[in-house]
Amino acid sequence: MSNITFNNVSKWYTPGQPVVRDLNLEIHDKEFLVIVGPSGCGKSTTLRMIAGLEDISTGELQIDSQRMNEVAPKDRDIAMVFQNYALYPHMTVKQNMAFGLMLRKVPKGEIETRVAEASRILGLESYLDRKPKELSGGQRQRVAVGRAIVRKPRVFLFDEPLSNLDAKMRVQTRGEIARLHRDLKATIVYVTHDQVEAMTLGTRIVVMNEGLVMQADTPLNLYSKPANKFVAGFIGSPAMNFIPGSIKSDHGMYFASASGRLLYALDATRFGETQPTDNLPVDLGVRPEHWQLTTADDAEALQLTVDVLEPLGSESFVYGSNHDLRIVVRVDGSIHPEVGSMMYVKPDPFYTHLFRATDGERI
Repeated sequence: MSNITFNNVSKWYTPGQPVVRDLNLEIHDKEFLVIVGPSGCGKSTTLRMIAGLEDISTGELQIDSQRMNEVAPKDRDIAMVFQNYALYPHMTVKQNMAFGLMLRKVPKGEIETRVAEASRILGLESYLDRKPKELSGGQRQRVAVGRAIVRKPRVFLFDEPLSNLDAKMRVQTRGEIARLHRDLKATIVYVTHDQVEAMTLGTRIVVMNEGLVMQADTPLNLYSKPANKFVAGFIGSPAMNFIPGSIKSDHGMYFASASGRLLYALDATRFGETQPTDNLPVDLGVRPEHWQLTTADDAEALQLTVDVLEPLGSESFVYGSNHDLRIVVRVDGSIHPEVGSMMYVKPDPFYTHLFRATDGERI
């Protein structure tokens, strides 16, 4: 079992300026947990606290119900894969993978067995006698992962391991890491700023901002039921569109009036038992793929001037404007509106989101 628990953990370098604030989180055994967020949100600091590379200012970290705050990194039985590979340039692939085991005085026969097994899993059998300078970036990253695998740790930590790879190699290595999790059935904590990596790899994702957990949930729930405006805007590419407005009631029906440009009927059941007050400031959130093309005579139509067209083959993204409002719409790849032309869209009622303008929380 390899459960990791944060109990009210905070970290600061300057008193009164916490990098991570009151973190309460449980990482389950064999889970692939991804921590994602913008630069400076505290995700790498959280990972380094698990590894023991950063001291905890307040709170408690437990691994398998054991307090870890004072335990040295070497005694935590954790393997970390860094962004910059950290391979020894004068050693071969085999020597790099075996070095940590040699320091721990693991018997030579067992070292050979573990290195051979890791090499087979990662497809490195034919590269064992090469040195890092003879390998591609993706191959070097696999060696760094192999060095972690041979240790058979309780927990694997990945700190933005794909940042130095090109786009094609990132996709390939991403698939290898996902397969690795399935094969090893290990607990993995993975940090990235790339929300595409997070969505494709994680069984659960923690979204952080300014040292706080914004939401911890499955990839599907983060996308379809974001807890607040920050998560809604961070997860998804291109980002969710936000239209400022207010909620108004009319004979038991509710309408989101967005700055006078869009009057959109809302199902009252979506608010539960607590009905919103009239003139409540809100942001109406609509993802690019959840707009419907319509015509000028549609009462719910939003008129857009086409500013930019991004054709991607099977789909296209249309960037349109209406005065100071900017909207991104995903359309079929066969549709090519002219730049400067008019386009009429309306939100799909099943996929809209409402957030309070005051604090960004989902309604």
